[in-house]
Amino acid sequence: MIVPHPHCGPSFDGMRIGLLGGSFNPAHAGHRDMSLYALKRLGLDQVWWLVSPQNPLKSAKDTAPLANRLKRARALAKHPRLVISNIETQLGTRYSVDILRELHLRFRGTRFVWLMGADNLKQIPAWRRWQDIFYQLPVAVFRRSTYASGRIAGKAAQRFARNWKSACASKRLVTLAPPAWLVLDNRYNFLSATAIRKGD
Repeated sequence: MIVPHPHCGPSFDGMRIGLLGGSFNPAHAGHRDMSLYALKRLGLDQVWWLVSPQNPLKSAKDTAPLANRLKRARALAKHPRLVISNIETQLGTRYSVDILRELHLRFRGTRFVWLMGADNLKQIPAWRRWQDIFYQLPVAVFRRSTYASGRIAGKAAQRFARNWKSACASKRLVTLAPPAWLVLDNRYNFLSATAIRKGD
Protein backbone atom coordinates (compact mmCIF):
# COMPACT_ATOMS: atom_id res chain seq x y z
CA MET A 1 0.00 0.00 0.00
CA ILE A 2 1.74 3.17 -1.23
CA VAL A 3 0.50 6.45 0.18
CA PRO A 4 0.57 9.17 -2.50
CA HIS A 5 2.67 12.17 -1.57
CA PRO A 6 2.26 15.49 -3.37
CA HIS A 7 5.97 16.28 -3.62
CA CYS A 8 7.87 13.01 -3.90
CA GLY A 9 7.49 9.26 -4.04
CA PRO A 10 6.74 6.71 -6.75
CA SER A 11 5.34 7.55 -10.15
CA PHE A 12 1.72 6.71 -10.88
CA ASP A 13 2.03 7.41 -14.62
CA GLY A 14 -0.28 5.26 -16.69
CA MET A 15 -2.20 3.97 -13.70
CA ARG A 16 -6.00 3.93 -13.42
CA ILE A 17 -7.01 5.10 -9.96
CA GLY A 18 -10.38 5.45 -8.26
CA LEU A 19 -10.80 8.28 -5.75
CA LEU A 20 -13.17 7.71 -2.84
CA GLY A 21 -13.45 10.87 -0.79
CA GLY A 22 -15.20 11.37 2.51
CA SER A 23 -14.98 11.78 6.24
CA PHE A 24 -14.75 8.02 6.89
CA ASN A 25 -16.37 8.76 10.22
CA PRO A 26 -15.96 5.88 10.70
CA ALA A 27 -14.62 3.78 7.85
CA HIS A 28 -16.66 0.58 7.53
CA ALA A 29 -16.96 -2.60 5.48
CA GLY A 30 -19.20 -0.83 2.97
CA HIS A 31 -16.29 1.42 1.95
CA ARG A 32 -14.08 -1.63 1.48
CA ASP A 33 -16.72 -3.53 -0.50
CA MET A 34 -17.28 -0.52 -2.78
CA SER A 35 -13.56 -0.17 -3.38
CA LEU A 36 -12.99 -3.84 -4.18
CA TYR A 37 -15.95 -3.79 -6.54
CA ALA A 38 -14.56 -0.67 -8.25
CA LEU A 39 -11.15 -2.31 -8.71
CA LYS A 40 -12.76 -5.18 -10.58
CA ARG A 41 -15.69 -3.54 -12.36
CA LEU A 42 -13.84 -0.40 -13.50
CA GLY A 43 -10.53 -2.14 -14.20
CA LEU A 44 -8.58 0.02 -11.75
CA ASP A 45 -5.04 -0.38 -10.47
CA GLN A 46 -5.76 1.21 -7.10
CA VAL A 47 -8.44 2.98 -5.09
CA TRP A 48 -7.35 5.89 -2.89
CA TRP A 49 -9.43 6.73 0.16
CA LEU A 50 -9.12 10.51 0.52
CA VAL A 51 -9.84 10.96 4.21
CA SER A 52 -11.05 14.52 4.66
CA PRO A 53 -9.65 16.54 7.59
CA GLN A 54 -13.13 18.08 8.00
CA ASN A 55 -16.19 17.93 5.76
CA PRO A 56 -17.33 21.56 5.25
CA LEU A 57 -20.96 20.42 5.29
CA LYS A 58 -20.70 18.50 8.57
CA SER A 59 -20.23 19.52 12.17
CA ALA A 60 -16.70 19.27 13.58
CA LYS A 61 -18.06 18.23 16.97
CA ASP A 62 -19.59 15.12 15.40
CA THR A 63 -16.39 14.21 13.54
CA ALA A 64 -13.74 12.02 15.18
CA PRO A 65 -10.12 13.24 15.14
CA LEU A 66 -8.40 12.72 11.80
CA ALA A 67 -5.72 10.47 13.29
CA ASN A 68 -8.38 8.13 14.67
CA ARG A 69 -10.23 7.98 11.36
CA LEU A 70 -7.03 7.28 9.43
CA LYS A 71 -6.03 4.54 11.85
CA ARG A 72 -9.39 2.78 11.57
CA ALA A 73 -9.39 3.12 7.77
CA ARG A 74 -5.93 1.55 7.52
CA ALA A 75 -6.90 -1.30 9.85
CA LEU A 76 -10.03 -1.96 7.83
CA ALA A 77 -8.69 -1.71 4.26
CA LYS A 78 -6.05 -4.46 4.49
CA HIS A 79 -5.54 -4.72 0.76
CA PRO A 80 -2.42 -3.88 -1.28
CA ARG A 81 -4.44 -1.89 -3.83
CA LEU A 82 -6.45 0.16 -1.34
CA VAL A 83 -4.52 3.29 -0.39
CA ILE A 84 -5.43 5.35 2.69
CA SER A 85 -4.35 8.95 2.23
CA ASN A 86 -4.39 12.24 4.13
CA ILE A 87 -3.20 14.09 1.04
CA GLU A 88 -5.87 16.76 1.57
CA THR A 89 -4.17 17.66 4.84
CA GLN A 90 -0.75 17.72 3.16
CA LEU A 91 -1.98 20.06 0.43
CA GLY A 92 -4.19 22.19 2.65
CA THR A 93 -7.29 21.76 0.47
CA ARG A 94 -10.79 21.83 1.91
CA TYR A 95 -13.14 21.11 -0.97
CA SER A 96 -13.35 18.12 -3.31
CA VAL A 97 -13.09 20.28 -6.41
CA ASP A 98 -9.78 21.70 -5.14
CA ILE A 99 -8.14 18.38 -4.22
CA LEU A 100 -9.09 17.00 -7.63
CA ARG A 101 -7.46 19.95 -9.36
CA GLU A 102 -4.29 19.45 -7.33
CA LEU A 103 -4.17 15.73 -8.05
CA HIS A 104 -4.43 16.40 -11.77
CA LEU A 105 -1.58 18.91 -11.56
CA ARG A 106 0.70 16.67 -9.52
CA PHE A 107 -0.05 13.31 -11.13
CA ARG A 108 -0.44 14.32 -14.77
CA GLY A 109 0.12 10.86 -16.23
CA THR A 110 -2.52 9.20 -14.05
CA ARG A 111 -6.12 8.49 -15.04
CA PHE A 112 -8.53 9.20 -12.19
CA VAL A 113 -12.20 8.37 -11.71
CA TRP A 114 -14.36 9.77 -8.89
CA LEU A 115 -16.28 7.18 -6.86
CA MET A 116 -19.39 8.10 -4.89
CA GLY A 117 -22.65 6.68 -3.62
CA ALA A 118 -26.01 7.57 -5.13
CA ASP A 119 -26.79 9.49 -1.93
CA ASN A 120 -23.94 11.87 -2.78
CA LEU A 121 -25.16 12.17 -6.34
CA LYS A 122 -28.34 13.62 -4.87
CA GLN A 123 -26.45 15.88 -2.45
CA ILE A 124 -23.59 17.05 -4.68
CA PRO A 125 -25.31 20.29 -5.81
CA ALA A 126 -24.61 21.55 -2.27
CA TRP A 127 -20.87 21.09 -2.83
CA ARG A 128 -18.56 23.95 -3.83
CA ARG A 129 -18.36 24.28 -7.65
CA TRP A 130 -19.90 20.82 -7.98
CA GLN A 131 -20.30 20.98 -11.74
CA ASP A 132 -16.54 21.39 -12.13
CA ILE A 133 -16.08 17.94 -10.57
CA PHE A 134 -17.92 16.38 -13.51
CA TYR A 135 -15.76 18.37 -15.93
CA GLN A 136 -12.51 17.30 -14.24
CA LEU A 137 -12.86 13.52 -14.32
CA PRO A 138 -15.30 10.65 -15.01
CA VAL A 139 -17.67 9.70 -12.19
CA ALA A 140 -18.84 6.23 -11.11
CA VAL A 141 -21.91 6.12 -8.87
CA PHE A 142 -22.70 3.20 -6.57
CA ARG A 143 -26.31 2.24 -6.08
CA ARG A 144 -27.66 2.63 -2.54
CA SER A 145 -30.80 0.97 -1.26
CA THR A 146 -32.62 4.26 -0.68
CA TYR A 147 -31.34 5.86 -3.90
CA ALA A 148 -31.85 3.07 -6.40
CA SER A 149 -32.62 5.23 -9.43
CA GLY A 150 -29.53 7.41 -9.22
CA ARG A 151 -29.43 8.03 -12.95
CA ILE A 152 -32.67 10.00 -13.11
CA ALA A 153 -32.92 11.40 -9.59
CA GLY A 154 -31.69 14.83 -8.58
CA LYS A 155 -30.29 18.01 -10.06
CA ALA A 156 -26.86 16.59 -10.93
CA ALA A 157 -28.29 13.60 -12.80
CA GLN A 158 -30.55 15.90 -14.78
CA ARG A 159 -27.81 18.45 -15.47
CA PHE A 160 -25.50 15.78 -16.92
CA ALA A 161 -28.15 13.47 -18.37
CA ARG A 162 -26.59 13.68 -21.85
CA ASN A 163 -23.28 12.46 -20.45
CA TRP A 164 -24.68 9.34 -18.80
CA LYS A 165 -23.21 6.02 -19.90
CA SER A 166 -24.53 2.50 -19.54
CA ALA A 167 -22.98 0.29 -16.85
CA CYS A 168 -21.69 -1.78 -19.76
CA ALA A 169 -19.13 0.99 -20.31
CA SER A 170 -17.66 0.64 -16.82
CA LYS A 171 -14.33 -0.90 -17.93
CA ARG A 172 -13.60 2.05 -20.23
CA LEU A 173 -15.10 4.82 -18.07
CA VAL A 174 -11.73 5.96 -16.74
CA THR A 175 -10.53 6.50 -20.32
CA LEU A 176 -13.48 8.66 -21.36
CA ALA A 177 -13.20 12.43 -21.60
CA PRO A 178 -15.30 14.16 -18.93
CA PRO A 179 -18.06 14.80 -18.38
CA ALA A 180 -18.91 11.09 -18.37
CA TRP A 181 -20.65 9.18 -15.62
CA LEU A 182 -22.54 5.98 -14.95
CA VAL A 183 -24.37 4.09 -12.23
CA LEU A 184 -22.75 0.77 -11.37
CA ASP A 185 -24.78 -2.41 -11.06
CA ASN A 186 -23.43 -3.21 -7.60
CA ARG A 187 -25.35 -5.08 -4.95
CA TYR A 188 -26.88 -2.91 -2.25
CA ASN A 189 -24.88 -2.34 0.91
CA PHE A 190 -26.91 -1.24 3.92
CA LEU A 191 -24.03 -0.05 6.09
CA SER A 192 -23.99 3.63 7.08
CA ALA A 193 -21.39 5.61 9.02
CA THR A 194 -24.20 7.67 10.56
CA ALA A 195 -25.96 4.53 11.78
CA ILE A 196 -22.68 3.12 13.13
CA ARG A 197 -22.04 6.31 15.13
CA LYS A 198 -25.55 6.11 16.56
CA GLY A 199 -25.09 2.45 17.41
CA ASP A 200 -27.97 1.33 15.14
